[in-house]
Amino acid sequence: MLLALVLTLLNACGTVSSESVSACPPIKEYSREFQDKLADEIALIDETSPIITFLKDYAVLRKQLEVCR
Repeated sequence: MLLALVLTLLNACGTVSSESVSACPPIKEYSREFQDKLADEIALIDETSPIITFLKDYAVLRKQLEVCR
């Protein structure tokens, strides 16, 4: 389950074309180094932690922004 979350978050950290013009807010881009460090730290968090719920919600929000663009 935690691995799936990490993969979802990393996928959500992908880049978006700056050529898109819309009323949607921009999606923050993260370097591969930052994403790797984030994945390592997320792997240390207990799956019952509220942080995991927060991160899942954040991943959904990023996906919604991608669709919005």
